[in-house]
Amino acid sequence: MSVATQPFTGTFVADPVHSSVEFTVRHMKVSLFRAWFDDVDARLVADEHGIRLGGAARVESVSIRSPREFREHVVHGAEFFDAGNHPEITVRSEGIHLGEDGTATGHGELTIRGITRPVTATGTYRAPVEDPYGSLRGALELTATVDRRDWGMDWQAPLPAGGDALGHEVQLSVHLELVKEA
Repeated sequence: MSVATQPFTGTFVADPVHSSVEFTVRHMKVSLFRAWFDDVDARLVADEHGIRLGGAARVESVSIRSPREFREHVVHGAEFFDAGNHPEITVRSEGIHLGEDGTATGHGELTIRGITRPVTATGTYRAPVEDPYGSLRGALELTATVDRRDWGMDWQAPLPAGGDALGHEVQLSVHLELVKEA
């Protein structure tokens, strides 16, 4: 897709009410544990240099349906997010590719717990449309699967019959409703 025909041009920011970052990990080998971050910001810039995306999720804003003690262990515990020392999860991509068929691919860097690793995400986008208030809104949804151990999240408990209580692969899903800056 040429720069002249790309659906996004200019700078777009995530609408915090209609954007989310979620993660999913296998629990006890049988089910999926899901959680999300309520405080997310992102900025997409599309110009003659391509499409760049940067964003952050505040670790303290993680939503987990569980007792407070478990939430605090996951958020503050050194085995997991260690929020006291690393309050944000960030992503930076210099190369978002949007296909004419609505597909999206992004190559970038994901930083969790102060550790930065390359990541590739795939998904879809929706070209901007005018909302009832005169603003342009589009959407970008990306998913990546990462190994949590690459970011120092090594906690594990063995199951009595063998295997691990918590999966190593984590699926990250980013859902952004983007509003063009005036």
